[in-house]
Amino acid sequence: MPADLSRQGARFIAAQRRLPQELLAAIGSGAELLVDTICYSALDARTLLPLAGLAGSTVMISSKAVYVDGSGNHSNSTTPPKFQGAIGEGHSTVPPGGGDWNSPEGYGRNKVAAEMVLLESGLPVTIIRPSKIHGRGASRPREWVFVRRVLDKRKAVFLCARGAAVDHTTAAVNLAELVALVAAKPGPRVLNSADPDAPSALLIARTIADQMGHHWEEILLEETADPALGRHPWARLHPILLDTTAATTLGYRPVGDYATTVADEIAWLVDLCRQAGGASRDIGLDSDYFQQFFDYSAEDAFLAERAAAHD
Repeated sequence: MPADLSRQGARFIAAQRRLPQELLAAIGSGAELLVDTICYSALDARTLLPLAGLAGSTVMISSKAVYVDGSGNHSNSTTPPKFQGAIGEGHSTVPPGGGDWNSPEGYGRNKVAAEMVLLESGLPVTIIRPSKIHGRGASRPREWVFVRRVLDKRKAVFLCARGAAVDHTTAAVNLAELVALVAAKPGPRVLNSADPDAPSALLIARTIADQMGHHWEEILLEETADPALGRHPWARLHPILLDTTAATTLGYRPVGDYATTVADEIAWLVDLCRQAGGASRDIGLDSDYFQQFFDYSAEDAFLAERAAAHD
């Protein structure tokens, strides 16, 4: 348990997600608010229903991965989706399905199946669909792609598609603020959750560099550039934006924009490096995921070739 939560009286109770009796024992006589962040399938949703019956308000964290464009493509498709403007909660979703939820095609289908079970239950369950979540304690903090570069004192940052890609961000604190609102206003509904702004990859890189007091050359690559260069987690051929009008109409007000809310995550990542003795490559993150973004040799070769051409 995070120390600050323990000081406020929070308790951790171990229970297996798919063992109903253990879950019922954990919730006891009931709760004012029940939040499920690991509901991935219809089976998970059915397991949640008895607990939701004991809660004043229940929230299931879903995903923007459920949305499909006019051609049936979604954010995990092999073919990138092309949405026409910001996506509202009434937008088309992938058909509900089963199978492996931990797969590109199965993830969204299973989430939709879980949503349907909960929304059809008649219980006050709110489905929240966030986008790219960021915040302190993230298991896969995407901002590390730029934070590490600053810590490694890289003189240039490479961005594919000229850094113009947009994949809407969702601060964990903004998501929590929406959950708190729903706790006070229970009811069956679907709400998008995203930051009030939608920064491009270039703006994300600039924000992180500015907050860390670092200056680097921005190398904005064209589509014909070496695909080993400029990779980052927000790369999208077409922008993905979530419409949060429904949440604001309900009374939601965000804690802050991307630059404001990401500062705490940056401080956390820097502190992890400090605790590791300054070893920016070994702070316990998902190295298999992140290694694709740190091809420094390709970057150095590009810079050397450019310098030679200018001689």
